[in-house]
This record gives sequence, structure tokens and C-alpha cells, in this order.
Amino acid sequence: MGGLSLVHWLVFGVVAILLLGGGRFSNLMGDVAKGVKNFKKGMAEDDEATPAPPTRIEGKPAPTPDASFQTEAERTREER
Repeated sequence: MGGLSLVHWLVFGVVAILLLGGGRFSNLMGDVAKGVKNFKKGMAEDDEATPAPPTRIEGKPAPTPDASFQTEAERTREER
């Protein structure tokens, strides 16, 4: 008890189609499909895009940290 079986979902689907009408239901599903396609397209575009290096307001690239720079954690490890 409490679980929804396949029969319950079929009855729910038939009631939804009767209440919404066939045309409205198909339009709703078409809009959902378009949304999923646009989402997948957007995710694919994000994967292909490479991030630009950070720039300053003047448009010059931000300086990279010096290789000899040590963090506090590295200095603490060396002292032990």
C-alpha cells in the first residue's frame, strides 16, 4: 500500500489527457522536449568553450604568481 503501480500511472495519464485535452497536452510535451534540447545544447557549448584568462580593467592580462612564492602552509611544513 502507498506505492503507485503501472495501473495507477496509466489512470493518472488518461485523466490528465481528458482534463487538459489532447492538443494542450501534446503542446506541453513539445515545450518540455524543446527545453531539454536547449539544455543539452547549452551544456555542450559550455564544455567546448575554453575559459579566457583573467584580465584587469585596462584589458591587460593579470600577472601570474611567481614560481618562488611560498604559501604559509609550505613554509610551516619546511620549518618542521
